[in-house]
Amino acid sequence: MIKMLIEVLPIVKQALMITGFVFVMMLIIEYVNVQTKGLWQNNISQSKWKQYAFAAFLGAIPGCLGAFTAVALYSHRLISFGAIVTAMIATSGDEAFVMLAMFPLQALGITLLISVVGVLSGYLADKIPYFTKLSDKFAENKFPLHEEEKCECFTVGNIFAQLKNPSFYRINIVVLISIFLIAVGSGMLAGNAELWIKITIISVVSISLFIVLTVPEHFLKEHLWDHIVKVHILRIFLWTFGTLFVIHFAMNYFDINSFIENNMFVILIIAVLIGVIPESGPHLIFVTLFAAGTIPLSVLVASSISQDGHGMIPLLAESKLSFLSVKAVNIVVALIVGGSILLLGH
Repeated sequence: MIKMLIEVLPIVKQALMITGFVFVMMLIIEYVNVQTKGLWQNNISQSKWKQYAFAAFLGAIPGCLGAFTAVALYSHRLISFGAIVTAMIATSGDEAFVMLAMFPLQALGITLLISVVGVLSGYLADKIPYFTKLSDKFAENKFPLHEEEKCECFTVGNIFAQLKNPSFYRINIVVLISIFLIAVGSGMLAGNAELWIKITIISVVSISLFIVLTVPEHFLKEHLWDHIVKVHILRIFLWTFGTLFVIHFAMNYFDINSFIENNMFVILIIAVLIGVIPESGPHLIFVTLFAAGTIPLSVLVASSISQDGHGMIPLLAESKLSFLSVKAVNIVVALIVGGSILLLGH
């Protein structure tokens, strides 16, 4: 029992570190997303290349917000089928946060690569008449995505009143972030990380703490508590811990490395097929295996291209045909790009 606890404790700490980083990054992105609402909508439909570039940018944003935004634009006929393909190839969902936490420089390189692949794939998809007709059949809808007025998120007069009588939500989020900040600063979490990584994490956490202390109650509850804390955090921790736990014991008690080395193309195909699942979490298996040096870059790239977190769930609800078509394109692209990189020996 004691031996098991000794083995599990580092896994818990790593899962907490990753979840905490994901939490504060999602919080900051949610803040920026609301603050910049409306700046891009006026000219997005002017050219296909603008659509591809903007869709790639949305997809590259860690988490589900960029993908949700792309679905909303597509459902309102503001971007083409190729642009939604671009966004879904470029996105890695919540797992992008995890990749940034575990191997930041490589994560940025992978994001850049799949964004470029997404733009080219979107351009080619729009050359196929069948795909271009899909958006013509797409009925306009009222898919909601932060439709409220721009948030006045920093008003000095309101800040003091909010801090004088803090709400239940503000107290809880401040406590969570403060504990995470202390844990990183003291070395309890990320104790072995390089100095620049620690400084980056502490800076990001400090920014998130400032946001929580200054935003109005509506933003705090609707965007931070109801969306991030209640919907994402526990699920991310459980998926992260579960993945790390399974891989730890699989690699210690089974000869998983030999199987992977001898069946690399099979592993690549499995990674692509798992990526079809419209849910954040399963992709973490391949993120963790790559971080451990067990799988090559090609498998992680293929998985990143085929999966899109739960960004496609709104599209599944709106148009099953569009959902299946985007997934079909992504699978083909993932197999071509991932297989090519594998053949090159990476």
